Amino acid sequence: MQYSKEVEEMVCVKQGATHENAAIPQEGKWVHAKEIKDISGLTHGVGHCAPQQGACKLTLNIKNGIIEEALVETIGCSGMTHSAAMASEILPGKTLLEAMNLDLVCDAINCAMRELFLQIVYGRSQSAFSDDGLPIGAGLEDLGKGLRSQVGTMYGTKAKGARYLEMAEGYVLKIGLDADGEIIGYQFVSLGKMMDAINKGVDPKEAYEKNIGTYGRFAEAVTVIDPRHQ
Repeated sequence: MQYSKEVEEMVCVKQGATHENAAIPQEGKWVHAKEIKDISGLTHGVGHCAPQQGACKLTLNIKNGIIEEALVETIGCSGMTHSAAMASEILPGKTLLEAMNLDLVCDAINCAMRELFLQIVYGRSQSAFSDDGLPIGAGLEDLGKGLRSQVGTMYGTKAKGARYLEMAEGYVLKIGLDADGEIIGYQFVSLGKMMDAINKGVDPKEAYEKNIGTYGRFAEAVTVIDPRHQ
């Protein structure tokens, strides 16, 4: 350690305030985190790229400073899906500090990583008060049936009104309108459940028909339209 001449000539004053850093809540305990290995927890965060043309929702399950599980969900940019594929290989096994200095390919994923770092080191994890945290695999619970991201896609114009395209329930097939032309319900197909059935050997047509459902007062609709073509 090198000291300047000015510091070397200073009188030594005893440091009085030597209390510990503030404890943070994590996995049902209060922890005085001093090293990266002291950090544990499951948390979520969102980041967007500089031109704000897309976003990433990142879920990490961290145990003793190491990322044991990562769920990377992106929306709004086709290139992000490939970046997410690479990030899902890069992140697991890295320490939280390493992850802050990785090139996660996409700026939105990098920004999400930054936000998660801040949350987790300040004790703002989703599992802060869960005894021993959540098991590896808990991140998959964020997904809908058939392990598909829960996406909401809606479109509307002043001239023609709203079009529901995708809901948490699934891909919207039809929109039901009442006598005044207002939306009162919709018909959807759950793509995750449908693909699960097909993978188990169910005929695709049967799997499609069995996983169609409705929401709202769709059965009472006076007019039914295809939101993508009408």
